[in-house]
Amino acid sequence: MAHTHTAKGYSGLMDWITTVDHKKIGILYLLASGFFFLVGGFEAILIRIQLAFPNQHIFVGDTFNQLTTMHGTTMIFFAAMPAIFAFMNAIVPLQIGARDVAFPFVNALGFWLFFVGGILMNTSWFLGGAPDAGWTGYAPLSSIADNAGNFKGTDFYVLGLQIAGIGTLIGGINFLVTIINMRAPGMTYMRMPMFTWTALITSGLILLAFPAITVALVELMFDRIFNGAFFDAPRGGNNVLWEHLFWIFGHPEVYILILPAFGIISEIVPTFSRKRLFGYSSMVFATVLIGFLGFMVWVHHMFTAGLGPVANSIFAIATMAIAVPTGVKVFNWLFTLWGGQIQFSTANMWATAFIPTFVMGGTTGVMLSIPAADFQYHDTYFVVAHFHYVIVGGLVLGLFAGAYYWWPKMFGRMLSETLGKIHFWTFFIGFHLTFFPQHFLGLMGMPRRVFTYQPGFGLEEGNFVSTIGAFLMGIGTIVFFINIIVTARKPADALADPWDGRTLEWAISSPAPEYNFKQTPLVRGLDAFWKEKMAGNKEMTPAEPVGSIHMPSGSILPLVMSLGLFIAGYGFMYHTYWVSGIGIGITFIAMFLRSVYDDHGWHIEPEELEEKGVKV
Repeated sequence: MAHTHTAKGYSGLMDWITTVDHKKIGILYLLASGFFFLVGGFEAILIRIQLAFPNQHIFVGDTFNQLTTMHGTTMIFFAAMPAIFAFMNAIVPLQIGARDVAFPFVNALGFWLFFVGGILMNTSWFLGGAPDAGWTGYAPLSSIADNAGNFKGTDFYVLGLQIAGIGTLIGGINFLVTIINMRAPGMTYMRMPMFTWTALITSGLILLAFPAITVALVELMFDRIFNGAFFDAPRGGNNVLWEHLFWIFGHPEVYILILPAFGIISEIVPTFSRKRLFGYSSMVFATVLIGFLGFMVWVHHMFTAGLGPVANSIFAIATMAIAVPTGVKVFNWLFTLWGGQIQFSTANMWATAFIPTFVMGGTTGVMLSIPAADFQYHDTYFVVAHFHYVIVGGLVLGLFAGAYYWWPKMFGRMLSETLGKIHFWTFFIGFHLTFFPQHFLGLMGMPRRVFTYQPGFGLEEGNFVSTIGAFLMGIGTIVFFINIIVTARKPADALADPWDGRTLEWAISSPAPEYNFKQTPLVRGLDAFWKEKMAGNKEMTPAEPVGSIHMPSGSILPLVMSLGLFIAGYGFMYHTYWVSGIGIGITFIAMFLRSVYDDHGWHIEPEELEEKGVKV
């Protein structure tokens, strides 16, 4: 009988490193993201200290290049991506009425691969210097290998991103399958919450975009470690090939980042306006269209690479076209707010601040889409201002909104609203102080990635204001972490539905029990939980009788597989191939064990259902 399996119970740290529960993996992603966010933010503040005054000599030359490279790479791959995966893990299965993701083991493997990739890359600081070729890693700058073997910076970039990229890729596949296959009865595609829709499109983009960066990184690895010539022009290679491969990944990547933020805003704005999202079907269509067009615009990063006027014109028009579905979204949010009973909770302050800030970033994006104008803007601080307005003013504001909104669902505790509002105002004002002046610095001709500038060109004021803003953002972030610590010391007494929410995740207790739903819910319309509340029901109508619930067993193998690749990475880097052999061997042994050992999981019986909640 299947019912004879008992739970393999771990507790404490062992429980967390063997877990396959999507809610715990979401929390692990959030912790890792928070750590890397602090690291990347610290690097940013060091950059701003160096640029506060002209002719400073604090971080010069290579050190400055290492700071800018690591700041960009850390923030995008190791702070923003895991934060998105944290919310996808914690919320998507709850929103579609599922008990877990489709492949719990793969979910854990995805997290550990990402994590060891990020750690591998950051160990470079202590092993001779960090990557210094810019976060975009342009060849031939990134393919110059130090034959003396002292400086391995870019090798850490190549191997760390490859390992983390595998983790992200399998995570994307996992959520694609979960959302397509695991929806509750009645949850048709056009009844899915907007956050689930954006998670679906994002997962599709990950599946299609990450292979391009994987190919690019493998080629760069061959150039650097095995003396290949993919990007070496004298031996028949091509530098521009790297730019194409990187940006064919890189532009969809920015939509991978921003779409989940759009989804978060589309959940929060209706909840705190007390009305349904305006134009739901057009929002879905706009999301799909943004995902589709995102693959057709990569050359706008390369207008100055000399591809010619025809190519530039085609990609310029495609880039301008993306503004249309994005505009549809913005107007739908505004119409949702229009006439609503708006409550300015901390979550909604972040969400409403997101809208005008993101529009500013989008406006400079349309300016940059004009090739003739881009020849002036390219590689100046105008571009830096643009993408920080969309990534920080878009993604990060959305992530903070999501954190305040879903914190009770993830941890069973409400973040302090007072500290939250202090966090909001310091961060928001600091953000605009930091990046608004950079538009003008760029228009005055200040190039990107320079570690100093001369006095007397009118660049002093803008840079000084920018540095003050960066410190304000830092203070805001510290307030957020204080808020988390204060909240963690309170008892876990959050209500199941503190915001009077509209979607399924608010129909179960906070934090969600281990099995999520005692009975799979029956979905009767868009905003499923709201529909039941309006019909006078206190909870969802079940779609099945109470029965025993099958649960997957935890496993240490995902961590072991990841550590194997971690070890192999160092072996390749230092040309000690027996170490690589050991590392890959460890990974293969773990894969073999996973294949031959058939783990059937365990069951929670109906009489146990009441007492099993997630303990954090």
